[in-house]
Amino acid sequence: MAGDLDLTRWLRPGDGVVVGNLSAEPLPLVRALWRSGVPDLEVFLGMSLHDHAADVPDGIRVRSYGGLGRTGRIPGLEVVPTNYSALPRAFAEGLVRADVVLLQVTPPDADGRCALGVAADYLPDAIAHARVVIAQVNARLPRVGGATIPFDAITHAIELDEPVHELHVPAPGEVERAIAAHVAPLVRDGDTLQMGIGALPDAILAALHDRADLGVHSGMITDGVLDLLEAGVVTGARKPTDTGLTVTGALVGTRRLFDAVDGRDDVVLRTVSATHSAARLGAVGRLVALNGALEVDLDGNAGCESIDGRPIGAIGGQGDFLRAAVASGGVGVVALPAARIVERLHGPVSTTRADLDVVVTEHGVAHLRGHTPTARRRALQEISG
Repeated sequence: MAGDLDLTRWLRPGDGVVVGNLSAEPLPLVRALWRSGVPDLEVFLGMSLHDHAADVPDGIRVRSYGGLGRTGRIPGLEVVPTNYSALPRAFAEGLVRADVVLLQVTPPDADGRCALGVAADYLPDAIAHARVVIAQVNARLPRVGGATIPFDAITHAIELDEPVHELHVPAPGEVERAIAAHVAPLVRDGDTLQMGIGALPDAILAALHDRADLGVHSGMITDGVLDLLEAGVVTGARKPTDTGLTVTGALVGTRRLFDAVDGRDDVVLRTVSATHSAARLGAVGRLVALNGALEVDLDGNAGCESIDGRPIGAIGGQGDFLRAAVASGGVGVVALPAARIVERLHGPVSTTRADLDVVVTEHGVAHLRGHTPTARRRALQEISG
């Protein structure tokens, strides 16, 4: 199973290559891809934690759903503005081509199945349409339930054990803690949470330690969720579906998180088709979606993708979860510092005013849903910087 890092045997000119996201990115395979010399490749790279800006050769086009992490530094990056829930259909229709998939997996178990380690995410949907699947088999990945592939579905396996890349988030500051204090009362016992990554989401999670029986159904979970799991705050006991389970597409955090979920039966990885679909989200109970934005304008539109043409964010699953939260009788939250409420966005509208429910800053809470443009503007001005 050792394999080698010469990928030229498996690549064809013009191939579309899909790469694992976040800590699931198989860095040795990606570097081998840049070195391959195969022309006219189209590489779909998600949120990368690695700096590839100087390594991408001429003749390879890099596309992504956004400029998150270090992906936005890649020269000539082509961004596909899309809701995360739309990625499975994009693979199925060839709008995002998945001729070749590069990913990390655990060694096969006794049944010959490999776990996807720290992210299912969009990978199973891409694999379903791939001609070639190339895997880095990494024994240091945690084995998390819910997302596995048979080893014989892998075209070429390279056994290479490496530390899983960690993401260390800065500690929340005074502003983040103030915002979290305003968000926390919006969360009830038994609610199901969705959240992103960063100091602000972690501050919000830290403010929820007095809640009971929270559930999680999210595109990603962090060390902040682990804290609530270990404290017995997140139990999933009141979720009408996936009762008792923490459902996520990816694990994003430190080795502490990866070790804690290794072999744990109450944390499961699911593909985008399960984590972000409207049908699945409609069955998770009262949902509280905790999201951020680069900016919110005084009409109540959120910008999440770019500032002055520079890609630094993404639409991601924000719209999927905000709409689902309101439909469930829950709350769709966009939280950000007051200084980022602006007269006009400095980039495209990512989430329209029709989908913004509640905006929170360190100065308070603006309830927008059901209000006139004049009332919304006034509410946002009251919590702006």
